[in-house]
Amino acid sequence: MKLNKKELLQVNGGARVASYSSFINALSRGMSSIMDVGRSLGTAIRRIQSRSVCGLR
Repeated sequence: MKLNKKELLQVNGGARVASYSSFINALSRGMSSIMDVGRSLGTAIRRIQSRSVCGLR
């Protein structure tokens, strides 16, 4: 089936859904990275306060 130029201009869908889902995926990966940094920072602070840090030799 071939479409003429007028019919091609009326086609909707596809790209909008794909870009939205990639945005959601990037947002969730960013949130995951922020959570990992916070978890590591919290662990470091807790270890420093409890003086359970391994010394350098």
